Amino acid sequence: MAIYWIWSIKLRMQHKLNDFVSYGRQFIDDDDIEEVINVLKSDLLTCGPYVEKFEGRLCNVTGAKEAIACNNGTAALHLAMMALGVGEGDKIIVPTITFLASANAARYCGAEVVFADVDPHTGLLTLETLKEAYERAGGNVRAIVAVHLCGQLVDMKAVSEFCKPKDIKIVEDACHAIGGKGVGDCQYSDMATFSFHPVKTITMGEGGAITTNNPEMAETMRVVRNHGMVRGTHWHYSMDDLGYNYRACDIQCALGYSQLNKLDRFIERRLEIAKAYDEFFKEISWATPVVNISDDIGYHLYPILIDFEAIQMTREELMDDLKLKGIGTQVHYIPVHTQLYYGGNIDDFSGAKYYYERVMSLPIFYGLTDERLKEIMQVIRDY
Repeated sequence: MAIYWIWSIKLRMQHKLNDFVSYGRQFIDDDDIEEVINVLKSDLLTCGPYVEKFEGRLCNVTGAKEAIACNNGTAALHLAMMALGVGEGDKIIVPTITFLASANAARYCGAEVVFADVDPHTGLLTLETLKEAYERAGGNVRAIVAVHLCGQLVDMKAVSEFCKPKDIKIVEDACHAIGGKGVGDCQYSDMATFSFHPVKTITMGEGGAITTNNPEMAETMRVVRNHGMVRGTHWHYSMDDLGYNYRACDIQCALGYSQLNKLDRFIERRLEIAKAYDEFFKEISWATPVVNISDDIGYHLYPILIDFEAIQMTREELMDDLKLKGIGTQVHYIPVHTQLYYGGNIDDFSGAKYYYERVMSLPIFYGLTDERLKEIMQVIRDY
């Protein structure tokens, strides 16, 4: 009897584990597997034809003239900073609600990060918060990083009109936004960077890329991603400047190429899920969706702003309770300026404080079924 009881508990625990819904995850099908197997059966696992094949497809998807694949989204941001010649004495404006890499990439080059506040309801950099950060910087602003958060798009035209007369370079951090209207075409920016981590809309396992319409910058990034090395004839090569090993291999690029071919389908499903959530939250008084519904964006995340006093729970308590019920959530993001390295305080920026203290991301990914989505909604309704 005791053995049966232990077996029954293990079975229930395994069932709960199998039913757990993370806030985001990859979708891999037979087409992806076949494309990767093609590489594994070939002679070249790296520095082969799939790198250019992926880059060409990314150009087709975004409308940019150049694409440079690399090994992750952080490397993409670092390559962008190096292509702009960012260095000591420069100042880079970065919104504080973002992932660490958006700011750290500037520090890799020795530049100073000037953090900008965000809209309290969207978490986005705005023209007003950009202007405030620029004034606080007091000059020497070399570039800004415009972060398209959760799939939402910064008003790039307004940002461009402010920055171009001042010769401030613009890097779009589009790691959350592939598939959105105009994302990556660089009409209003110098470059756009992407991440293809498994929780993103498409994945390369790990991987990243930069798009640009500037061929000189593209060539700089291609050289820097490969140790700064320029090959000559026979065994000869030269290294004129410091570079890094930021290459993406053909295995990654084969997966990325296959995933890009499904991008429209992935974006459509994420939009369906977002619309279902939006309709549901009309009934919920204690939570408000962050993103204004739009067919023009590619949803990476589905964040909500929560009145925790109304449900008499802290965010930690709510997340723990949801986890016990098989629902994974996350917070995007802790304001970067409050990290010990950057030495800031949560009260420094009122918009970021308001957003951060209320935000929580719910599950959204291509493989999330309507049945599981309804179960998530029912659990939330019970609070």
